[in-house]
Formats: sequence, structure tokens, C-alpha cells
Amino acid sequence: MKKEKTKITVADRRKYLIKDAISAREIALSLMKEYELDKAITFGLPEVDDRSHIWRIALINKSDKSRIGEIVIDAKTSLVDEKRSTKKEFLEQRLLKRDTSEQKIKTKRDTYIQSQMRNTIAQGDSEKLLSELSKNSVELIFTSPPYYNARPEYSEYVDYEDYLNKMRKIIRACERVLVEGRFFVLNISPILIRRENRSKASKRLAVPFDFHRLFIEEGFEFVDDIIWQKPEGAGWATGRGRRFSADRNPLQYKPVPVTEYVLVYRKKSDKLIDWFIRNHPSQKLVRESKIPDGYDVTNIWKISPSHSKDHPAIFPLKLAEKVINYYSFKGDVVMDPFAGLGTVGEASINTGRRFVLLDNDKGYVNIIRQRMEKLLANEAENIVCINCPPIKSVNKKLL
Repeated sequence: MKKEKTKITVADRRKYLIKDAISAREIALSLMKEYELDKAITFGLPEVDDRSHIWRIALINKSDKSRIGEIVIDAKTSLVDEKRSTKKEFLEQRLLKRDTSEQKIKTKRDTYIQSQMRNTIAQGDSEKLLSELSKNSVELIFTSPPYYNARPEYSEYVDYEDYLNKMRKIIRACERVLVEGRFFVLNISPILIRRENRSKASKRLAVPFDFHRLFIEEGFEFVDDIIWQKPEGAGWATGRGRRFSADRNPLQYKPVPVTEYVLVYRKKSDKLIDWFIRNHPSQKLVRESKIPDGYDVTNIWKISPSHSKDHPAIFPLKLAEKVINYYSFKGDVVMDPFAGLGTVGEASINTGRRFVLLDNDKGYVNIIRQRMEKLLANEAENIVCINCPPIKSVNKKLL
């Protein structure tokens, strides 16, 4: 008896993440729940367009069965294409049978609302944790993303595209929780993938430029590229340039990297920066947040790197403090979705801000908890701890 061959579908050949109508419908339902419209809207049969690599799901008004819009999903990444999908405001108006062609949709928020989030430490996948945070609850994001397969502890990604796809999802989730018009600052650099053997070449991935594309596609505006310059000897540990130093042959030249990027993006808004300064509810905090003399006048920041036996890639406390001072007010909430050892938390405390620290590694989260307990003493018991034990005050430990 012949064994039947497994049928290879178009979705398999094209490596779609969304392979069937059921998966497409689940994503559409999740979005409708986020919009709080799942009780009023149902779905038509999802259709795949394998030329454009997208799924289309018709949105149907439950009450009169009329089509009122559609959701478009990228079949390769599983992300909703918001530009081609019907916006929430139009869906709401069509459900209420208003004439959207005559009525101007108001999107402005005329009131400056400060986040009420408390200091928070959370363990778990950042994408999931971010989906549970309130919209517009964070006033600055500063982070450095995990390396792609540059070290053994970051080898969970199937390939580079898989890594970028995960980063896109987290950037999108960050955009939801970040306040309109506020900043997402990213410390990032190209990475070296060492050669497997002497017959193969090493690769250097231009990670910052791929991330730039993700930020622009996910609704951010590019603001600045700051160059973090380390002392001259800092890059020799990579081994890059040693062959040329010995042989001096043309074609072998590879400079030793002593810089990283600090890329600054802003969540899109029709409000100018001045609006946030003029309308801040506490002008006292605005005055206290002014930058003193001696600030960085160029986009070259000279800072020595930091090292830790507990983490392979930490940025300096001084770098975090600079970013926080330049791009937030005192009292703001600063988030790091890849918190590591919690440097952003310490910098937030030092600069009079609150922090939200997310990390998937239990060991790192334990170090963060110990670090914040040491810095805040008895006040540490007020930290919100998600998926990890609460911090007890020194007095309670003695009881």
C-alpha cells in the first residue's frame, strides 16, 4: 500500500504565518474586542489574496447584516494592515448609521492627561504584557532590543526575518501604550554573526536600518540619530580588524566598531512639541525638568560602556539618564520592554520619573527586584509586580 504524500499548500510554499480562514478570523476577532465592537460586528468568509500576500475579512453589522468595512491581515507576518483596514471611527459611525462623508471625525485630544501608572516590574513575553497595559499609559520608551543570535542566550529565533517579525509586533504594541506625540528611543547597533568555519565568511547585519523601516511602517516619525561613541579600545573585543592589522592587504579592511546608534522616534501627532510644554498640568514640573548648562550640543555622545557578569549587553546608566532627561518631564512614566538588569529603572529613580520594566527572563527580573528594593528601600513595597513576587519592605521582613 502506497503512503500518501502530504499535500503542500500555497500557504506552506510561501511561508505564510496565517495559513487558514480560522486563524485569520481569530485575529480579526481579537481586534474587534480591542475596539469593543465584537458584540456588534460579525465576519464574512475570510479570503486570501496570494498575489498581495494578504487576508481580507469582511466586517458585517450584526443587526442588519450589511457590510460596513474589512480587516486586512498580512499573511506573512500575521499583523493587521491598519492603512488598508477600516478604521475604528468609521466602523462606529456606520454602526450608528451616521453619514461619514459629511461628518468630520474628531481625533484631537484637547486635554493633557498624565499617566497614573505606578512603578511596575513584570515578567513575561513583552508582546503579551504590553497588550495588557492601558493605552496611552507610558510617556517615554527607552530600550535596547535583544541581539539576534549573536550570543547563545538569544538563539530562539528561527531566522533573521522571524526576529524582525517579533520586533515589529513589540514595536506595534509599544505604539499602543505610548502617549500620542511622545518619544520611543532605541539604542541599537549592527551585529556580527561569526563564521561557522574557516571556509565561510562572517556576516554583519545592518540591524538599525531594518528597525528604522519597522518604526516608520508602524506609525512613528523619525526625529534624530545620535551616535554613542565609546573610547577607542572598546571595540577590539569583537576581533574585527585584526586580520587587516596583521596583513594590510586591500579588500580586508574592516574598521573596529566603537559606536552605537541612539535612534529617536516620535509617535505621530498633529500636536507640536510646544503643546505638551504649554499644556502640561504642572508647570512646576516643567520648570524642574529644564536641562542645565553643559548639555550635549551635537549628536555625538562620548560615554564609556558598561559591563556586567549577569548580562551580556547592558547600556550605561549615564546613557539612560541622558535620554530620560532630554525626552521626558519629571513625574513621567518611562518604560523598557527589554529591561535586562533594570538600568532604565535606576535612571528613572535618579531623574525623578516612574518606571515600567518588562523582561521575559526570571533571573533578570529577580535582579531588577533586588536592585529596586535597594534603591527605594521601604517604598519598594509600592511597586506593582506582575507574574513575580511582590517586594516586602525592610520593616515587614523583620517581623
